[in-house]
Amino acid sequence: MGIRALLDNFNAHNTDEQQAPFTEKQVLNTIININISAIEVNPFQPRTNFDEAALAELAQSLLTHGVVQPITVRAMENGKYQLISGERRFRAAQLAGLSQLPAYIRAANDQELLEIALIENIQRQDLNPLEIARSYQRLLDECNLVQEELAARVSKPRPTVAHYLNLLKLPPEIQRGIADSKISMGHAKALSGVSQVELVLDMYHRIIKQGLSVRQVEAWKQSLAGANSGNENQVKTSGKKPNLSVHFQKLQTDLSKRWETKVEFKCEKSGKGQMVIHFTDDNDFNRILDAINS
Repeated sequence: MGIRALLDNFNAHNTDEQQAPFTEKQVLNTIININISAIEVNPFQPRTNFDEAALAELAQSLLTHGVVQPITVRAMENGKYQLISGERRFRAAQLAGLSQLPAYIRAANDQELLEIALIENIQRQDLNPLEIARSYQRLLDECNLVQEELAARVSKPRPTVAHYLNLLKLPPEIQRGIADSKISMGHAKALSGVSQVELVLDMYHRIIKQGLSVRQVEAWKQSLAGANSGNENQVKTSGKKPNLSVHFQKLQTDLSKRWETKVEFKCEKSGKGQMVIHFTDDNDFNRILDAINS
């Protein structure tokens, strides 16, 4: 018997009348119609934003076509039921004014409830990267998982999981921008890992104002990493020490940070030398010129 036939059978025998009480053993692993007033939301639900227009559309669909897919709940000791999955359908049913919903009853403890809710939400197509990152972090913290275990649970490569978790280390303003789709996941990934908050925020604003590509941001990050490495990049495999004085080393680092690009000094014993300023394209060159002249 298909699920539509099962639901039609339940709908034929359930009305708005008082719902008959069931014991947990009677309903476990079965589908029954339960009163919406007896359903409690999942306290571990990681999803906090529900699109009102989408809910209204789903509510109209429930009124027109009925409930095709049951929600999943667990029975509580107080006689109520707690949502495990299907909160959008539950909210839409409330909006549509339905009094009952078909529900699959399953057993789950608090940790299982959290894990099910988080993984179900992670598998949704409309989550923004920050919601996914927060769900990953909750699985790590509250289910006592390590990244390798988490990656296996959500069927993602471990580096992918790590990239999402790194988003939570970005400044709050950038996190809000990710949630609001002001920048892409590629941009966010390129911004992560840079410790200088001021530089990261400045680049974030440039991405939005100038429409910088992910490749341009990655090039900026690489040039910044080269600048921050300072003297280390000047140490050759022969073991020679860098020939820059402390003054030039400091100046090299300071200018690299100020102009947000790699700056190198090459000095000779005679006192002659070169200052090399790296840029990624014409736009970056003009930006650096503006920074020098300001």
